[in-house]
Amino acid sequence: MRIIRYQNNEGAVVYGWMLEDKVGEIQGNIFGEYRRREARTPLKELKLLAPCEPSKIICVGRNYVEHARELGNEVPKVPLIFLKPPSSIISNGENIILPPQSRQVEHEAELVVVIGSRAKNVTSETAKENIFGYTIGNDVTARDLQKTDGQWTRAKGFDTFCSFGPWIDTDFDPSDAVVTCRVNGQMRQMASTRDMVFNVGTLIAYISSVMTLEPGDIIFTGTPAGVGELKNGDVVDVEIEGLGKLSNPVKL
Repeated sequence: MRIIRYQNNEGAVVYGWMLEDKVGEIQGNIFGEYRRREARTPLKELKLLAPCEPSKIICVGRNYVEHARELGNEVPKVPLIFLKPPSSIISNGENIILPPQSRQVEHEAELVVVIGSRAKNVTSETAKENIFGYTIGNDVTARDLQKTDGQWTRAKGFDTFCSFGPWIDTDFDPSDAVVTCRVNGQMRQMASTRDMVFNVGTLIAYISSVMTLEPGDIIFTGTPAGVGELKNGDVVDVEIEGLGKLSNPVKL
């Protein structure tokens, strides 16, 4: 099932489920008990929002060997994690804003895991029980600031630097899906999720040994090689096979 978050005709923010190109409202808690209303509203008529409201955005660095190498880094022995603030979130179609502090803002196409139930000290074998679904992400990064700061908070944390959506797919299989990124239609990144150094179960187990994951929290699982600069007027499209496409214009 694909789940979206959107504004209804009364201006209220609600969740919905998709049946082909139609949407029905979800009443209740998507991470608990809920009921689905009939899918009647055309998807194209709705203003989609980021598909959940995470309390935490956990990201994984250097989780593809070739990406670590292209930036001159060693592959980590254990997952390398960092955080992005919720204030950096934008949804499909919203503008990525280039901040004046940076001269080298880059795209990072990623598979994103959405947590469905509280997870603390889970194992990689049982982690699947805590997954609600998957979505598509772009971990936008000010590469020049990342290099100079050492700590990555500023480089990863600007407003509009966390794009994800357009929906959550609860049935998606993350074991071998092609992740691509195109800028103005030109291919920049392409790799399979099977190439990740640490798989989804391992990531959840490791992260939950550090911090409690709550329903709605999201994990960016790392980006393949091919990251590149974004400029004013660009359109960046991140696509994951079987999951959909996330598209954002780039503005000053």
